[in-house]
Amino acid sequence: MRRLPLLLLLVLCFFSPAWAQSEEDKAEAEARAAYIRSHYAKFEYEIPMRDGRTLFTAVYRPYDRSEAYPFLMVRTPYSVGPYGVDQYRETLGPSAAFEEEGFIFVFQDVRGRFRSQGEFVNMRPQVAHRDGGVDDATDAYDTIEWLIEHVEGHNGRVGQWGISYPGYYTSVSTIDAHPALRAVSPQAPIADWFFDDFHRNGAFVPSMAFLFFDRFDAFPEGKHSLWPEGTDRTTHDGYQFFLDLGPLKNVNEEWFHGGRPFWNELVAHPNYDDFWQARNLLPHLEDTRPAALVVGGWYDTEDLYGPLRTYAVMSDDNERKDVHLVMGPWYHGQWNREGSTLGDAKFGFDTAAWYREHLLLPFFLHHLKDEEAEIPRASVFETGANRWRRFEQWPPEGTVEQVLYLAPDRALSDAPPDVSRVTYVSDPASPVPHSPEIGRGWDREYMVADQRFAARRPDVLVFQTEPLEDDLIVAGDLDVRLQFATDQSAADLVVKLVDVFPPRNENSRDLDEERGNRHELVRWGAIR
Repeated sequence: MRRLPLLLLLVLCFFSPAWAQSEEDKAEAEARAAYIRSHYAKFEYEIPMRDGRTLFTAVYRPYDRSEAYPFLMVRTPYSVGPYGVDQYRETLGPSAAFEEEGFIFVFQDVRGRFRSQGEFVNMRPQVAHRDGGVDDATDAYDTIEWLIEHVEGHNGRVGQWGISYPGYYTSVSTIDAHPALRAVSPQAPIADWFFDDFHRNGAFVPSMAFLFFDRFDAFPEGKHSLWPEGTDRTTHDGYQFFLDLGPLKNVNEEWFHGGRPFWNELVAHPNYDDFWQARNLLPHLEDTRPAALVVGGWYDTEDLYGPLRTYAVMSDDNERKDVHLVMGPWYHGQWNREGSTLGDAKFGFDTAAWYREHLLLPFFLHHLKDEEAEIPRASVFETGANRWRRFEQWPPEGTVEQVLYLAPDRALSDAPPDVSRVTYVSDPASPVPHSPEIGRGWDREYMVADQRFAARRPDVLVFQTEPLEDDLIVAGDLDVRLQFATDQSAADLVVKLVDVFPPRNENSRDLDEERGNRHELVRWGAIR
């Protein structure tokens, strides 16, 4: 039997490790790169936009001319290198099966980045296309128009995909889309940066913004092929770094020296004002034409809000049959890598490979090559049971709303309690960490970290149910409403829903003794 405790804590966020390739993985990567070299010819173009600026674009076209191929495009601010027609990318599609199937792969540096001309604007407001100007939507349209007219051997159809920022550019391309754009897959797409990445329900995440814009926003003017160097921080311990940093103003005074434009805009706009509202992409995604497969990860520490809201808007709340949702047990972008484990969580098989084979590739083949495919409206991974579920809408039909109340004696109950008060002291000099790990980057495994490191602190409140008699499946939105008071001017709270494992599990061979009483995070969110 299990308990579901609810944890309240004040948190400061830091992030960390990466992934490493095994020797077997390296051999597969080398074989894949060799296949691309022997089956694709690379071309480089500077494609003119309607305002005369040119965008650098790399095109990989199959040597085989026995059939006409669709385009599969990625538009990115992260570089389409390596540059030079003799310098090849090691991967072209989301998996080797895409390269073996055959597409004309297109990679483009977006306006103002790397080898492309023009001014780069973070999350550029998408309004220029209405008055004859240029924006990210018109750049996508003009690119497709040029490709259709100038590249040989295509079948007149275009698909687009991308993860994170490239996911945002994929969503943007659907605004007044080019008729040839038939299918898109926005993956972990940024939808509204006040809720994705750098703010969590309004709570600013300085560590993430610092790490991201340290290099991303430090570009010199003009064309360039390399990333700028970031700052050399004083310690690998991110928790200690931000404790030592002090007030937010010290970032510019001690590190950026005013040289990160979007960081300055972030700090200058702490509230959801006109600046952020103009960068909310969601209102522009109503009435889009291309079919869509929106992809996200339940353990995505950066963009979880984006895919769920993008699907809801694009699908007109499940009304459109050609808009689909995939939510798997993944960190940010893990669906494009290996997906059998994440930290201590084990899913039993490579969930990412399964998605690429059974959902992503069939989706593009159906819309770009007319192959038969049955793609569920919503394909959602049920963690705990470790299985994929198919639904005709999301959230699924048949769910029952359940209300839980914070009750006296730190209980969590379905019965409204008598009014009571619980107090605790939070010390800004000793904030509750988001993870038990030590690191300076994105700690992508904290979403599955054992929460006992936080629950046992005196400045964290824990409210807990009685042991459950039956399994409980949580699907859809979690809404938290608190009556809260502080003797300070402001506070950021983090609310966590946690699944407490039994002290011992006699019936499972998958859980060893060390996992007894594990506190596994189900979902968390910030309250400003």
